[in-house]
Amino acid sequence: MRIALGERASGGSARDQVYLALREAIISAELEPGRRLSENELAELLGVSRTPVREALVRLRDERLVAIVPQLGTFVTLISTEGVADAAFVREALECAAIRLAAQRAGEDALAELQANLAAQDRAQAAGDAEAFDGLDEALHRSLCELSGHEIAWDLSRRANGHLDRVRRLSLPEPGYLGEMVAEHRQVVAAVAAGDPDRAEEALRHHLRMVLSGLGHIRAAHPDFFEEPAD
Repeated sequence: MRIALGERASGGSARDQVYLALREAIISAELEPGRRLSENELAELLGVSRTPVREALVRLRDERLVAIVPQLGTFVTLISTEGVADAAFVREALECAAIRLAAQRAGEDALAELQANLAAQDRAQAAGDAEAFDGLDEALHRSLCELSGHEIAWDLSRRANGHLDRVRRLSLPEPGYLGEMVAEHRQVVAAVAAGDPDRAEEALRHHLRMVLSGLGHIRAAHPDFFEEPAD
């Protein structure tokens, strides 16, 4: 297991860096679902004391990414289909509202940045670089939320997205998935560039539901990562 305070976790307090590093390790399944977590081991891996690790685990518990069980320990949660559905509901509500405003407010500089992001996505797709693509995907959605003038929409969406992000990350290596994602991103950005809130919302809503449409396939491919379905 290799967990480090990497680029995505750089900056900010030690507490925030540890939280981001552990969250990324869970989302990417480097810390796989069901794994028992040791504060001492994680602190040693990250080169920090146990205090920021303990605080990070509490934050991750609040996001339903870890479970702290008295007398038993702390575990990475299994992926919950209910959690995925909840996250998708929250994300769709927040980001679709935000993109309507973004379509009305985006100026030339902002649109140029969105196009540059899409060009970088093309390069990542051509190289088969899922990790680079994932960072660009996140940056694009964040930029669209910020263009609305309500940056909190992204913060709230991200905090709710844990289980959904885990499924999305498992989907990235699937054949054709990156290409489909880039094509849908282009439709979203084109609608924003056209200043068409209705088309932008429709394109984004369709895009955000893409992960849910493949949930059954991902669950079948990784059955040990998921909770058993409720009777």
